[in-house]
Amino acid sequence: MREGYVKVIVTTNFDRLLENALREEGVEPTVIASIDALKGAEPLVHTSCYLLKLHGDYKDARILNTEEELAAYPAEYDALLDRIVDEYGLIVCGWSGEWDHALRAVLLRAPTRRYPLFWATRGRLGGGADDIVRQRDARAIEITDGDSFFEGLEQRVATLARTHRQNPLSVELLVNTTKRYLAKPEHRIQLDDLVTSETRSLIGKLDDNLLNGEGGWSPEEFRRRIALYESLSEPLARMAGVLGRWGDGSEKALALDVIEMLSSHADQSLGGLNVWLDVRAYPAVLFMTGYGLGLTRSRRWSNLHDLLVAPIQKRNERGTERAVEKLFLSAWPGGNNDYWKNLDGFERRKTALSDQLSSLYQDWSKSFVGASPDFERLYESWEILGGLVYLERTDIGEIDAALAQDSPNGWVWFPIGRSGWHEDMREQILEGLLSDPMRSELLEAGFANRDTNFLSKTISNYRRLAGRMRW
Repeated sequence: MREGYVKVIVTTNFDRLLENALREEGVEPTVIASIDALKGAEPLVHTSCYLLKLHGDYKDARILNTEEELAAYPAEYDALLDRIVDEYGLIVCGWSGEWDHALRAVLLRAPTRRYPLFWATRGRLGGGADDIVRQRDARAIEITDGDSFFEGLEQRVATLARTHRQNPLSVELLVNTTKRYLAKPEHRIQLDDLVTSETRSLIGKLDDNLLNGEGGWSPEEFRRRIALYESLSEPLARMAGVLGRWGDGSEKALALDVIEMLSSHADQSLGGLNVWLDVRAYPAVLFMTGYGLGLTRSRRWSNLHDLLVAPIQKRNERGTERAVEKLFLSAWPGGNNDYWKNLDGFERRKTALSDQLSSLYQDWSKSFVGASPDFERLYESWEILGGLVYLERTDIGEIDAALAQDSPNGWVWFPIGRSGWHEDMREQILEGLLSDPMRSELLEAGFANRDTNFLSKTISNYRRLAGRMRW
């Protein structure tokens, strides 16, 4: 009732337990316990909490209790009940359907079946209830008790609400506003305010939904958390893509601030299950991926390199590490492939996180990729460039020594995504990186330590590791 999922309660009880419980939750109900109250009440359509006490209130001597009194309701009650049964779905719990003849008649005579009826029962339904279930084509749900039934229902509704995709119109409004502010330099302050506000809003939602380290492991819980992270992060992640695609470099500091804020928030959780602690930085990964894809799409190589090497505070340690070391594919602690294989249909995936991000941004990137003919090439270019940047701190002698080995271990490790097994696409991209003008542009932007030989060696290393990943 507080969240607005249920708006009407019809009860045959005389007590005031429902009114008291609602008020404890901060909900002030419209209470109808007599014809007099009905005549002076706020209309049903305008109330957020409507409590109809069909048989009256225990402090009113006009309560209905005997079989004769329950045989028929006043015409005003009949009209109201006919409307409720016609215009609302019903959940029945704690009512036998045997003795309240007038209420049974209301359910049996309803002409339409526009909304469903669910009947919670302990054991087999009695004859009166069974007649209603068959007449209304209702669904009987066997329960242990009312408390566990409604608590379970509340938890499921809350989970659906949390994991449901953000309102598409709200997301599009944020994305389009970001584009509008980017278009004019005089709107840079508004752009900063918009992105910062959305970042703080996301962090607040992450806290509200208790996405901390607590709770036991199950594949279902992993899927629930990932779906929730993605739903909550979608607006900001898509805004990041817009910043990368149409920014001019002045937005870079803002984007890096957002990544640091999200990463820092993820690191604040003090204890719990390792997997839940590891994946808390997923919103930062999503934002960085969106921004990186936008930069790749616009060929802003210098800004892309700056993103990947940006210093990010280490988790639970002093000092910093590069973004590509903390938040990129399997270099990110949350990128453990054993985690991501728990997604539906991903049981045999070798690059489950990469596959999930590619699938996700196949849809999300439509707002900033534009007329790109091949999203898969764009996505895998982003991952390949990230992998090459990861190797920039590796001594070229170490790479040479690894490549000189004629053994399965003849490569230096780096985080690799779906390009590892997608050979045809990988080779197209790598050949492009080695050819001018692409090679010159990347070296000038800082890739491969601005060294042609280093670029060539790291690409050979890339091919060597990818060769170990064939299906």
